[in-house]
Amino acid sequence: MVKKEYPPIPAPIDAHTYANVAEAVIQHLELDLTVDFEKHLISGSAEYALRTDSSARNITLDINGLQIDSVTLESNGSWIPGEFNIGPEAPFLGSPLSIELPESGINKIRIFYQTSPEADALQWLSPQQTHDKQEPFLFTQGQAVLTRSWIPIQDSPGIRFTYHAKIKVPKQLLAVMSAGNPREKNDTGVYEFDMNQPIPAYLLALAVGDLSFSAIPDRCGVYAEPGLIDAAAFEFADLEKMVTTAESLFGPYQWERYDLIVLPPSFPFGGMENPRLTFATPTIIAGDRSLTALIAHELAHSWSGNLVTNATWEDFWINEGHTVYLENRIMEKLYGKEYADMLALLGFQDLMRTISDLGDSSADTHLKLQLAGRDPDDGMNDIAYEKGALLLKTLEKEVGRQTFDAFLKQYFSDYSFKSISTEQWEQYVQQHLLDSLNIDFDLKAWLYHPGIPDQHAEIISNKFEQVDRRVKEFVRIGRLDRSSTRTWTTHEWLHFIRHLPTELHTSFYEKIDNVYNFSDSGNAEILAAWLELSIKSGYVENHNQKQLEVFLTEVGRRKFLLPLFKALLETGRRDLAEQIFNKAEKNYHSISSKSIRDLLTAQPAI
Repeated sequence: MVKKEYPPIPAPIDAHTYANVAEAVIQHLELDLTVDFEKHLISGSAEYALRTDSSARNITLDINGLQIDSVTLESNGSWIPGEFNIGPEAPFLGSPLSIELPESGINKIRIFYQTSPEADALQWLSPQQTHDKQEPFLFTQGQAVLTRSWIPIQDSPGIRFTYHAKIKVPKQLLAVMSAGNPREKNDTGVYEFDMNQPIPAYLLALAVGDLSFSAIPDRCGVYAEPGLIDAAAFEFADLEKMVTTAESLFGPYQWERYDLIVLPPSFPFGGMENPRLTFATPTIIAGDRSLTALIAHELAHSWSGNLVTNATWEDFWINEGHTVYLENRIMEKLYGKEYADMLALLGFQDLMRTISDLGDSSADTHLKLQLAGRDPDDGMNDIAYEKGALLLKTLEKEVGRQTFDAFLKQYFSDYSFKSISTEQWEQYVQQHLLDSLNIDFDLKAWLYHPGIPDQHAEIISNKFEQVDRRVKEFVRIGRLDRSSTRTWTTHEWLHFIRHLPTELHTSFYEKIDNVYNFSDSGNAEILAAWLELSIKSGYVENHNQKQLEVFLTEVGRRKFLLPLFKALLETGRRDLAEQIFNKAEKNYHSISSKSIRDLLTAQPAI
């Protein structure tokens, strides 16, 4: 067979950064910052080691709402004043910060600055908004383009740098970052951090609070507020086992330690894969380790996303599609194929729902997105996650698992600590997998066309088939057999709730609730699914509206909030939706607040 030659792929252009990467790019960052809880400010300096082209006359960074006090340049071992200019501000992108570089060349710059109290990346929480209600809390959330609201930075997933940070916080609090971390508080309130592996800006993260640490030997552990630490340590006891399992599948873990921090409930995501320290929502603490697939997902990002990163936010699926696939493989190896099949089918159901919402001909159902002029958050949905994972499952089916596993290990090795575009990924798969096996596979249909190609891996679950029979039995004769559900997992209950009809008399749902007590479930996944069904069926009226209001007020996880607010709007309960949002917004991170405001604006009144 004649080896096919492939033309070089042009370097991707990131529409969501002002950085002039061809001329000057950050290589290392030194932070020296003070956290002020009274003023809700972070202030101090950021120093950058640069790589510059010989013709470079400026370096451009991204900022959003930052107050730039001064800039200095290192010249012959001395620091001299620097000239800078802040350009016009654009929605969600902020402004370009352009710093002049002398003809003689410069390798370091230092910026003195402070954040705004309204910085989108920062959430300042009062003691009442935390679990223990004793001390305030701060956490950052940088994905996708929010890091520029607390650090002047070249805020693109295609730009990687190492960092060192010195962070001063109140003495009664502990600071942790996406880096090497302390295990306990000191008596100075000053903490230093090193991240020796290069990362993009969205993975630079900080949390400050009254935190305790529990080790999960040998290279794992969990941080949480003192009143939650024992429950968190129990819930995540399998962390080390997960890391070892992932290494056996995908190659060596290259980030030294894998720790986790449980944040207050306002955290907008299930988890965030900040290197060495996953940020996690407390809604996954169910008391029975039933929701730890989310941790497998965040751990999998240590390979797909953190090690090999999407070049731009239009290539976001490269991070999340691979990660959902890897998560499923980890769960299969740890807990068996039946367990993993249930997770995969729930994900496929989410995918079908998202395609239905967007429209199966929508360009937003492509894996490769067109997001120029749009907020990159627009592409963060189940298309990237579940359509991407389905593509990989389909490739695995085509070439065989053993071959696909070897390919993945080579892919992670070849692109370690690099970023990759969809076009580069397509060529790599074609050249290193499909051509070598002489397999005809239409990658373009998956990457650049809407919907799902007809030829895709079938997602089935024997466990869910049994659940379907229980649903039909109950709808037909109204009989609930508790004995047959005693061993059900969270995934079976979710499938059960999702497949109950919505048009029956409220007595139908009252009977279910009386038997299974869904409205008072301590499992956030089950409760959220039940509340959504309650809204759509009308059961929420006079039954569990109080639970709905409490849930939407206390929980800030966007995955739960959006379907519930959407269901309220679609069933003519706009007044209730707006009433709850107005009360709850102060507890939400800016990411969740913006998404719900957009939903309320876009959804017409009925």
